[in-house]
Amino acid sequence: MADIDEASLQQKAKDHLWMHFSRQSVMEDGHGVPIITRGEGHHIWDSAGRKYIDGLSGLFVVNAGHGRRRLAEVAARQAEELAFFPIWSYAHPSAIELADRLADYAPGDLNRVFFSTGGGEAVETAFKLAKYYWKLQGRPTKHKVISRSIAYHGTPQGALAITGIPAMKEMFEPVTPGGFRVPNTNFYRAEEMGFVPSGTGDDEYEFGQWAAGRIEEMIHFEGPETVAAVFLEPVQNSGGCFPPPRGYFERVREICNKYDVLLVSDEVICAFGRIGQVFACDAYGYVPDMITCAKGMTSGYSPIGATIVSDRVYEPFRHGNTAFYHGYTFGGHPVSAAVALENLTIFEEEGLNERVRENSPLFRAALERLNDLPIVGDVRGDGYFFGIELVKDKATKQTFDEDESERLLRGFLSKALFDAGLYCRADDRGDPVIQLAPPLTIGPAEFDEIEGILRGVLTEAWTRL
Repeated sequence: MADIDEASLQQKAKDHLWMHFSRQSVMEDGHGVPIITRGEGHHIWDSAGRKYIDGLSGLFVVNAGHGRRRLAEVAARQAEELAFFPIWSYAHPSAIELADRLADYAPGDLNRVFFSTGGGEAVETAFKLAKYYWKLQGRPTKHKVISRSIAYHGTPQGALAITGIPAMKEMFEPVTPGGFRVPNTNFYRAEEMGFVPSGTGDDEYEFGQWAAGRIEEMIHFEGPETVAAVFLEPVQNSGGCFPPPRGYFERVREICNKYDVLLVSDEVICAFGRIGQVFACDAYGYVPDMITCAKGMTSGYSPIGATIVSDRVYEPFRHGNTAFYHGYTFGGHPVSAAVALENLTIFEEEGLNERVRENSPLFRAALERLNDLPIVGDVRGDGYFFGIELVKDKATKQTFDEDESERLLRGFLSKALFDAGLYCRADDRGDPVIQLAPPLTIGPAEFDEIEGILRGVLTEAWTRL
């Protein structure tokens, strides 16, 4: 890459760039912003030439790793042949082939693929489709949706109604009505949520049944004839990687069947190898009515999203004049679809899903070595997707207050980890956590390197408290 004029770029960024989910004051105050210029494998480089481990795959996206010339070449070939055409009453080969492949990967009768350009749009599609489906069934009062506390499902108005983070919604209220919240599956904080173990010894299983029971309780409370769908991530991201307890999704599926409620598996993060399967619902043994996905489908080399729908939900649209009046200009974009097909071929050729399943226990073990630090309360997650919850008092699980969290995460940890060579996420949408979701190409040597960086920075963070 040509020489970079750092000062010029920083000034242009300050003058014109509005970053997402970010405090613009960072640039306005003259501190500047890290400028990432290159990626290769599981590493990234900034404009000063410094090298970092990409511990978050960009944003849970670059699953196959950076610098795949093969994917760039496929994009160029497709753009030269057909750069763009909509799938509004027309089709093109790459969208057709990708829909066929996704349906082949998806479990059960999830055979219909509705394309979008990202995860939030995929969730928005599922929300609108769920409501319309029940209207077509002659049950128009089924329009409410249930999701979990602290869960993030996107920023469009509909998806925001499903998101369970009040602080992310209050500035945009009133949001789309109809969203209701139930407890998540943070076993570390189970008793704080009201779970009381019976003492039989299988507390985690009991907690999963209890958490699933809260969904049934909410359906009862609101009325089964008013609830359209339940939206759940296989492993909840926001809050710091809450995996499902054994038996949880089996019970949720039973509840949804009992009350005629659609189950949507939001796999925008968890699909395409993050948990070691193409679709994470397969890892946990349940078949949803819809899957939402995006991010890793192309490993970030071109934007795309999809809502994969069961034959049951699709049935009202098979015949007659009924149409789903919803769509996006760039949904199923020829270049993005071609890149996705090639990306999924790379997954198969290199056995990336198998690699995750094989190495995940080693990744967990490396991170669990951090349990000897007083600031580490819990290490949790699955596949190549882990969270480390930070605490003020290990014995009592006491967390940090708002000011302490501000100083710890934004005032020290985020920059200190980056300066130490690790790009990851320090997040406090729930309790303070560090999130890790590296490219699926990394292995034991990188696990140890990540653990070493975390150990040094977290040790210093404790002394600053």
